[in-house]
Amino acid sequence: MADKAAAYACAERIYAAFLAAGAAPVEADILQPAEVLLDLYGEDIRARAYVTADPLRGEMMLRPDFTVPVVQMHMAHGADPARYAYRGEVFRKQEHLTPRKSEYLQVGYEVFARDDPSAADAEVFALFAGLLAPLRLRAATGDIGILMAAVRGLRTLDSRKAALLRHVWRPQRFTRLLERFGGRAGAAPARRRLLEAGPVPLVGLRSEAEIAARLAALREDAAAPPVSAEEVAMLEDLLNLSATSPAALARLREMARALPAIGPAADRMEARLDALAARGVDVAALAFEASHGRTTLEYYDGFVFSFHAADPDLPPVASGGRYDALTAVLGQGRSIPAVGGVVRPGLVADLGGLG
Repeated sequence: MADKAAAYACAERIYAAFLAAGAAPVEADILQPAEVLLDLYGEDIRARAYVTADPLRGEMMLRPDFTVPVVQMHMAHGADPARYAYRGEVFRKQEHLTPRKSEYLQVGYEVFARDDPSAADAEVFALFAGLLAPLRLRAATGDIGILMAAVRGLRTLDSRKAALLRHVWRPQRFTRLLERFGGRAGAAPARRRLLEAGPVPLVGLRSEAEIAARLAALREDAAAPPVSAEEVAMLEDLLNLSATSPAALARLREMARALPAIGPAADRMEARLDALAARGVDVAALAFEASHGRTTLEYYDGFVFSFHAADPDLPPVASGGRYDALTAVLGQGRSIPAVGGVVRPGLVADLGGLG
């Protein structure tokens, strides 16, 4: 592994390249309010972050990434359009003993621009691809927005679609829900007993009205017809789609005949590929995986990308994507299209640097 001096040297070189591309430098506190991240991601974030308590500020987390504080800063004070660059340590818990570090450097580049999201996607990807070209990395792309559009287009209860959308970034839970909604797995015995039970004593913090509303929702779900086998099969085909970008786009066009909801997302993908080609990216060889990006932090809702070394045990050298919805959540009613990415300079140094 590269020593810290080599990693910091790579970080400064990448950071300088981002500044040269027009980004303004920004900083973010290492300690971040836990409340914001818990509101965004729920309690699941605790398994991935280091949590501590501050006697004055309450529960805090060591910075798990930069995007959330940068978005908060922009939505509070930034002018449009804007480009930002940053560098520093982030902290992620590892569930098992692994070569992956719990503390490592990130250098990032973020674009907030309303006029042409496809051009902004292409700008970020092409900047990263050009900077990392000496390492001969494998690039992978995807689009969370296509899967989300497919879910929203299902002919089923809104509550079911909302549940699937909540678990887009949790593939196993998503699959189990899809199987249950499609009638492949019956209601769990405990759930059936709950629906059949009479009055029960109140336990916990939920009010009687909240419990009644939850029971009503469960009964509505149990009475609703399953998601059709055809729609389940289309979703599964979409999740398994992996091809070069032009071939994937052609397949998505075919799927849109039966699932029109993904048509606008396919249009955005086509515009993005045109913008990438205009920046010199070889889109004919660019890999696309519809499930790509589903195990990252849960704010990407459109184009996603990553760059990988030959060693499959290494984490991505760089990754990023579009997170329009996050700006609306943190903007308190205001929003702006946004896309960005990060590089791990320690890995860049391990792989020989940028020449």
